Amino acid sequence: MNRSDWLTLIGLAVIWGSAFFCIHVAVHSVPPLTYVWLRVTIAAAALWAYLAWRKEPAGLPKSVWGSMFVLALLNNVIPFILFGWGQTHIASGLASILNATTPIWGVIVAHVFTHDERMTPRKIAGVLLGFGGVALMIGPDLLGSIGNNVLAQLACVTAALLYALAGVWARRFKRLGVSPMSVTTGQLTASALVMLPVALVFDRPWEQAVPPLGALGAILVLAVVCSAYAYILYFRLIDSAGATNALLVTLLVPPVAILMGALMLGEIIEARDVAGLGLIALGLAAIDGRLLSLFQRRAVQPAAS
Repeated sequence: MNRSDWLTLIGLAVIWGSAFFCIHVAVHSVPPLTYVWLRVTIAAAALWAYLAWRKEPAGLPKSVWGSMFVLALLNNVIPFILFGWGQTHIASGLASILNATTPIWGVIVAHVFTHDERMTPRKIAGVLLGFGGVALMIGPDLLGSIGNNVLAQLACVTAALLYALAGVWARRFKRLGVSPMSVTTGQLTASALVMLPVALVFDRPWEQAVPPLGALGAILVLAVVCSAYAYILYFRLIDSAGATNALLVTLLVPPVAILMGALMLGEIIEARDVAGLGLIALGLAAIDGRLLSLFQRRAVQPAAS
């Protein structure tokens, strides 16, 4: 990845890491399925309004909508539901660890389904180092709960696998000439259409009380910033750096959430958090490869002289 790709990856991690605060506010007042439907619907409406204001075409021919609905199912609808259900049975910290398996799945899925993102020892080592850093930051106490509530954990792992499949699936839109803006608009529109009957059947939002302004504000931020804008960055990163590299953002989200908790809520950063960040940094450096190449060149130069 080049410098621009790394800045995009870090920006995504900041956006999605800070989303946990908004989600916490939203789901305490709005049923989960309704919250997901509102989030994707507002995000899709914001993008359509933006395109109309810019007088730009959506760039979504009829031929891509089948693939777009598949992407919506893989990247939004099913994972959101699985994580929503899973986190009613397991701790959110453990769910974060399971979500951080996404780049591991990404390496495997990209190796199987692509020709230019093959599995290498460096990639595997980097992903495992990063995953170890996430697990260390979340804490050893939560690791002891692995094995309990197996179905809930399997739901979260399945969601992580679906995210990896979605990352590889999204590569096709570049070949079809569909821009990241158009992919984001199509995916969120398809997600809103799928989630509407699901929310109506299971949550019956008309029977719920009107949410407070704080919850509505949180959903608005999640929709416009954490969905509409963030997915444009995400699909742009897939186009530029590939699915495997884009999926690394899931390793950075937990440490960003922990750091923001320390900055905004006065939470204490422990020694294991610093050690976990170090492991994640080593993992990302290994995957990037340039730092390793620099050391190798320095080791060869004295020998050559």
